[in-house]
Amino acid sequence: MPRARLGIAAASVLLLSLGASGCSVVNDLTGPEPVAASSAVPSATPTPYDSQFTRDGTFQSHIRIDGMDFVYTLYPTKSTPRTNEWYPRGNKFFSFTFQAYDLNRKLRDRFATKRKVYLEHIAVTSKTITTGGGRTQHPYRLDAVAKDITFDPEPVTTRYGMIITSPKGAFELRNQRIRATSLDTRGLDLMFTAVVWVQDAPGSAHFSRREIKQTVPIAIFESKKRTSVASIPVDAN
Repeated sequence: MPRARLGIAAASVLLLSLGASGCSVVNDLTGPEPVAASSAVPSATPTPYDSQFTRDGTFQSHIRIDGMDFVYTLYPTKSTPRTNEWYPRGNKFFSFTFQAYDLNRKLRDRFATKRKVYLEHIAVTSKTITTGGGRTQHPYRLDAVAKDITFDPEPVTTRYGMIITSPKGAFELRNQRIRATSLDTRGLDLMFTAVVWVQDAPGSAHFSRREIKQTVPIAIFESKKRTSVASIPVDAN
């Protein structure tokens, strides 16, 4: 299959190292940060690159492996909330969370009855989609130990990493900057990889390693203008 190019719908794909995926609605997400999605303005014209994030002002995926639901959620911050005004020039800002749910238990069951999941490492790479076969760029990159960068200053940790099992733990990273790209950019993909350790059974001392992968397409609209950044401190979100 040829590489992604303008005019080819790049529907969001769930890239799983292990297991299968599923989709549902889970409202018990984390974090007190106000979601800026309410400020997103749907485009009056088709987006140049098929993107749930751009269209809805948020992105959420549910990746189900061995009875666990791994949830990625992304949304624009208050700095650049209008996803239909994300242009090649200028910085764009987003936040994201990552959390796990034990599907073998109900949400309100005692936490002690749920399998624990620990996030060890989080990595994100990126690539642009350009018109006319332009040079691929990489405007965002992340490669870090999760507990060292999560928004919570005191995450619950073990030798496996930080806990992300709902409702006791979640990984959250705010105000991530996507750098400017060439004017022929019409979209970009963010590729997430989370290294997690999943408890084999509630109370078990044995954990299994998994890599949870997700690609998130984002549309970039043609313009020579710079993406407008709100006149608020970036860390105010």
